[in-house]
Amino acid sequence: MPFYIFLWDDATIEHLALHGVSPEEFEEVVSSPERFDESRSSGRPIVFGWVEGRHLACVYELIDESTVLPVTAYEVED
Repeated sequence: MPFYIFLWDDATIEHLALHGVSPEEFEEVVSSPERFDESRSSGRPIVFGWVEGRHLACVYELIDESTVLPVTAYEVED
């Protein structure tokens, strides 16, 4: 599992909460994803993974090799 520094701010935490995703869940999926891809809408990295029985998609920007700027996350259908 890689080590990342996540740059959280209140607005992003609130945005994730609107989608029912906590910062801890986001970090877990990004740190151990089952699949990597590129977001069709933004071109940013998107990863998919399971947390607490839910399948999540997490979008972020990679600032450098160890720094992640969270953008959004949401639950996806299988």
